Amino acid sequence: MDKRGLLDLVINRIPHLGPREKIVLGEKFDREEDFYVLSKEDIEQIVKRPLNSPWTMDALRVQAERDANAGRLRGIDYISHGDSKYPPLLRELFDPPALLFYRGVLPNPEQTMTAVVGTRRPSGRAAAQAYDMGRELARGGMPVVSGLALGIDALAHRGNMDGGAPTAAVLGSGLDQVYPVSNRALARRILETGGVLLSEYPPGTEPFRWNFPARNRIISGLARGVLIVEAPKRSGALITAQFALDQGRDLFVASAGVSSPLGAGTKKLAEDGARVIVRAAEIFEEWGMAYPEDTRNATGTDLALSLGRSLNIVCEE
Repeated sequence: MDKRGLLDLVINRIPHLGPREKIVLGEKFDREEDFYVLSKEDIEQIVKRPLNSPWTMDALRVQAERDANAGRLRGIDYISHGDSKYPPLLRELFDPPALLFYRGVLPNPEQTMTAVVGTRRPSGRAAAQAYDMGRELARGGMPVVSGLALGIDALAHRGNMDGGAPTAAVLGSGLDQVYPVSNRALARRILETGGVLLSEYPPGTEPFRWNFPARNRIISGLARGVLIVEAPKRSGALITAQFALDQGRDLFVASAGVSSPLGAGTKKLAEDGARVIVRAAEIFEEWGMAYPEDTRNATGTDLALSLGRSLNIVCEE
């Protein structure tokens, strides 16, 4: 263990600190012993605001030790914002995760990724296009980053792996609390095919509803562009779309989502200027990247529905 020891895990456990405040503390101290002598009041002076939740340094250390032990038992590692392995695109964010927990192989920082997200209850055409997009992106050598959710996310991950790419899934829970439970087999396959599971939440964190909007900024932040396949008027995918715009990422929408009666949110994004995409090759074209000659076999709605059933995904026919 280096001189930082459990310092980053301790800082990460201070209640109600924002990501940037954790980063400030992590940059100010680089040795455990220098940090442990601080009082709660000392830390309040550094972050320049009161921290109303009661805690003690001893309690934080106990939690950090539990996080470290849980990580060792479950194959969960972590990198801090100051680590050279930290994904460079995440550094561009206003509020990047102070710590990033991971299982598997971290994304290659030289490899462009596309985020593919959408509704948990896709239409048949949108489900087919999500799978196709994931697979076609892989044919061009591009991993997909998504959220491991039912529906569009799971199909994009599946297509990406079937195309031979190491897909990345960002969770809204600890990495030992894969959610939804029905996608645990999918999570295992992601690891088995050289991909990665990522989260800013320490082991043991349950999938609280309020965690998911925050995790969406990481999905878009890891990618050069975000493809919204299908999104109703009120959809978490639209939160990801807004993060993409705020972060200066390219925003695309899939043609199936624009033409779908379930895609009111997708249509609105297209009306507001998002480029409508039929094939993944168009994303490569937009970015001036070469794409292999198209030799794709048709997949179609029937395959997407079959995949949906095998993954417990509901597809609207």
